[in-house]
Amino acid sequence: MISIDNKVQLQPILPTDIARLQELMWDIYPPAYSHFWEDKGFFYIHNQYSEKQILKELSQKNTQYYFVVFNNEIVGNFRVVWNEKLAGLSQEKQLKLHRLYLHSKTQHKGVGKTILSWLEEQARFKDYQVLWLDTMEKQEQAFQFYQKRGYKYHAHVFLPFNLMHDSFRKMNQVYKVLGSL
Repeated sequence: MISIDNKVQLQPILPTDIARLQELMWDIYPPAYSHFWEDKGFFYIHNQYSEKQILKELSQKNTQYYFVVFNNEIVGNFRVVWNEKLAGLSQEKQLKLHRLYLHSKTQHKGVGKTILSWLEEQARFKDYQVLWLDTMEKQEQAFQFYQKRGYKYHAHVFLPFNLMHDSFRKMNQVYKVLGSL
């Protein structure tokens, strides 16, 4: 377990945690994103959080995958891919925040900000120059969250999921150039 502060910890996700991760995503994803999907998000959870997909992501090199623990309760998941470059940026050492899903009960409690600050600090310590991520265009609150923390729009991509409503497919790629410690 990694303690970020006295309320937020990160617990590595292990292959034995697959059922727990799947259950967590059923609690988090549909309330926030079901309106994006024709099938209320079932495809996404079954596809992105299948046992096969989770095992694949856990086995990938240069990744870290955690449960987010807040006040001793698992409230989300967080995945980072080190050495994943954003096309069009020249900096050599880049990392991608691949996933950060938090339960709605953590909103406005500083959990996301705490995790992001910790990740930026870890990246600087390892001499990484850029942290980037994809954020959904239609989730304005999330996009503004990153903008307030110095992230800049780079480009956008469209998700290829057939069951997702067309108006929700746009993902903004945002990045932050990290200063040194």
